[in-house]
Amino acid sequence: MKIAVVGAAGMVGSRVLAEAARRGHDLLAIVRTRRPGLPDVPVVEARPDRLAAFFAGTDAVVAAARPAPGQEHTVAPTTTALLDAAATAGTRVLVVGGAAPLRAPGGGLVLDDPRYVPPEYRAIAGASAAQLAVCRAHPAADWVYLSPPAILAPGARTGGYRRGTTTLLTRPDGTSEISAEDLAAAVVDELENAGADRHFTVGY
Repeated sequence: MKIAVVGAAGMVGSRVLAEAARRGHDLLAIVRTRRPGLPDVPVVEARPDRLAAFFAGTDAVVAAARPAPGQEHTVAPTTTALLDAAATAGTRVLVVGGAAPLRAPGGGLVLDDPRYVPPEYRAIAGASAAQLAVCRAHPAADWVYLSPPAILAPGARTGGYRRGTTTLLTRPDGTSEISAEDLAAAVVDELENAGADRHFTVGY
């Protein structure tokens, strides 16, 4: 499978790239800024006017880019541009978003639950909710949106995780987390064997 990873130098994108490379997929890394440490795959710098050309001939695109602090307002238009380009190229997009648009275990949205979204994270959480709305409103793109759990951080790759739909997955003690490595495994699992849900989540 040929996979383009947008945001390939970031926490999630770099791990998706490594996971897909480990499984033998043909990869293209799309980055804002070139950094050392990427797998030995073709790397191009992100240019909005070239995205459709970059996506041409791919079987899937993983959109894993995150905005810099203070740039949360760019998420919705950037996602629209990615979806437009993918629709033009005729390829499927897996958007790695945020937990905010999930239902909280006690009701309401995770976005509005301070147990999972403290005030300092509300801007990026709101951007992820807007991002899912952009996906749902797009008239032509073939997309799937993956919401991680409340806590996503580098860690061990266990290969084990639970899959859910639109409600936050939590442990009995209320914690909600997954390692970036296991999230990457879930991303590539979805690309290799697509589920039926356009919006899903994973967690321990």
